[in-house]
Amino acid sequence: MGCLCIPLFFYYFHAMNKIIILITCVAFAISVKAQEDTAAKHYWLAKTKGKLPSLAYGLGDDRLGGAKLGYIDTNVLLKVIDSTGHLYHVQLSKNHTAFIDKSYIQKDTTVKEKPFYLTNSWKANGTDSCYDILAISVDERLPYKSWMEINPSKIMLQIYGVQSNTNWITQLQSLKEIRNVYYKQIEDDVVEITIDLKHQQHWGYSIAYKGKHLIIKVKHQPENLSLKKLVVAIDAGHGGNNLGTDGINTKELEKTLTLVFAKAVQKILKANGIKTIMTRTTDTSFDIKDRVLFLQEKNPDVLISLHLNSSSNAAINGSSTYYKHIGFRTLSQNILKRMLEIKMNEFGNVGNFNFTLNAPTDFVNALLEIGFFSNIDDEKKIVTSKFQTKVAQQVYKALNDWVKQIKAQKLN
Repeated sequence: MGCLCIPLFFYYFHAMNKIIILITCVAFAISVKAQEDTAAKHYWLAKTKGKLPSLAYGLGDDRLGGAKLGYIDTNVLLKVIDSTGHLYHVQLSKNHTAFIDKSYIQKDTTVKEKPFYLTNSWKANGTDSCYDILAISVDERLPYKSWMEINPSKIMLQIYGVQSNTNWITQLQSLKEIRNVYYKQIEDDVVEITIDLKHQQHWGYSIAYKGKHLIIKVKHQPENLSLKKLVVAIDAGHGGNNLGTDGINTKELEKTLTLVFAKAVQKILKANGIKTIMTRTTDTSFDIKDRVLFLQEKNPDVLISLHLNSSSNAAINGSSTYYKHIGFRTLSQNILKRMLEIKMNEFGNVGNFNFTLNAPTDFVNALLEIGFFSNIDDEKKIVTSKFQTKVAQQVYKALNDWVKQIKAQKLN
């Protein structure tokens, strides 16, 4: 019997070790799960508010702010997971986050979060106005981002925090600009929507919620594609208490000269039978976001914003044009080409530009930096009435070039 005790002892010892290891593993798993649950619940719900709320990709910054996903509507549901400086960190979906200025967020203790949200039936139809309308049924006002693609032209849209239950997409024959609409569930909680367009030129679109529908309004290409049939908005940069830069020798103010250039452009356009809209006609303060809201209400076909550039390096000179959305680039290219004809050096054509008046997708837009006020040679030109008239003529020619270019394009 004494000989049997030793093997039995080792048997029980080994068994107890297995049990202890098993208990430890289970306890560890429970602890990890608890930590994950705690982390998952470590957020609070909020709704967007204010004037043109927008989402940013990250914490990067420059003089115009950080790189942005784009504007979103008010009363959009967001999960706030962290706070840093003047920004909240928000969870858009399982794998996507963004940042938003705290002034655009309002905590909402009344909303009850659902375990999942769905997209439902969609409908796309043309209207007698200048839009095709796509209505996407969604359980909640969820965050989204959009962008343009070209060759072929498309509007792309991602809705975050949602699963697709869309088995019914109605497309009516009244559609004039939308060729086709379809989607992919690219992640467990991200739906990507593709809107194929009939024309190569993007004319603009807007996105907003109406009840539980996300409404995308897609602008038609004008039936009579003539510059005289278009409405051109002209923005004189700065104004009032926003002085802009000043001349290195003359000390003239940017806000004064941009208004002079804007009026010169308006004069030549009106003389050629083109309807214009001015964001300002006097030296007045006009908040940049209020300009966007004003222009969205006026609904021009085209916006050109006029500015004067500046650099700490007095040798830098030349004209440059700017766009944010790739579908609007061709206008900015045509303007720059015409500016080089009047002996302005090329500073460049700049894309994805983070300027507030380049951000709207509602209408074709471009920013023109006429020249550098910090450069002596550019400044000498900028302050002369002869050059101001020349610039106005070149902008008019560029608009004509752009329209002719569109006419020459083939349908997608």
